[in-house]
Amino acid sequence: MYIELPEKRYYAIGEVAKAFAVNTSLIRFWEKEFDALKPKKNAKGNRKFTPEDIKNLKLIYHLVKERGFTLEGAKTHLKEDKQETLNNFEIISKLEDIRNQLIKIKEHL
Repeated sequence: MYIELPEKRYYAIGEVAKAFAVNTSLIRFWEKEFDALKPKKNAKGNRKFTPEDIKNLKLIYHLVKERGFTLEGAKTHLKEDKQETLNNFEIISKLEDIRNQLIKIKEHL
């Protein structure tokens, strides 16, 4: 999964939902379900996601939407094999980035 977000310190929930092509309600639901997601909240109660939250969201999205895990299965997988899952996910992400760059280069030829 390739998402485009500018490098910032905090992201609004609308930006995050748009980048992942999901509803904001799904992001809020995952926040309740997964302990790894802990966005900051301002005085109004608006969620502000950090780059670390985005990284965790990418991993959750990968497990649930791309690999077809149930929520319980994804939670268990994250608790038991978090480092191995994270390493595999980072490798997949880097390969997808390389693929996207190669496609862009091909289009410019």
